[in-house]
Amino acid sequence: MPPLLSKTTDQRIVHYGMWEQFKFIQQGFEGSSKVRLFYYDGTIEIFMPGEDRETFAHVIGYLVTTFLIEQGIFFKPTGAMTQERSGVASVQADESYYIGTVKSIPDLSIEVVFTSGGINKLARYKALGVPEVWFWEDGLLKIYHLQKGSYEKIDRSQLPGLCKLNLDLFKRCILIAETDAGEAIKAFRREM
Repeated sequence: MPPLLSKTTDQRIVHYGMWEQFKFIQQGFEGSSKVRLFYYDGTIEIFMPGEDRETFAHVIGYLVTTFLIEQGIFFKPTGAMTQERSGVASVQADESYYIGTVKSIPDLSIEVVFTSGGINKLARYKALGVPEVWFWEDGLLKIYHLQKGSYEKIDRSQLPGLCKLNLDLFKRCILIAETDAGEAIKAFRREM
């Protein structure tokens, strides 16, 4: 009897192929909210996020949304919407946002990382021109901003309004969410 797959563990399949193959696979998974698909540089990735990733992604999204609302900043959350440039790259971030106005590509994409899979995620976002990408990995928040055609690791967001986000509080509340998401949200709202 095969071992049971843990619902908390991410599952990943990597295949090498052309854009046309990727689009065919994408059609096959159309309407499936439990599968995310990625393409870049001939690499097709089929990804099934685990429960832990989804929990962190939702908490991070809630905290970012709460901050933007409280600051009176226009935004449109797009969740794991497919961001795509035909023939070049396709990604589905854990959370993503338009800030200020709606554009063709979200201003911010957020990824929760439990397993890297050896694929350069920043290269995919660079190919799409996403201005800012945040990674939550091993209790650390890494922020990258696209400048002059490449990503630079920065200490705080350069997006309108998000530059005022108290990152120490933000990170602390994400860590609190490991054991109590409700307490994390209350603490963020109380201390924001």
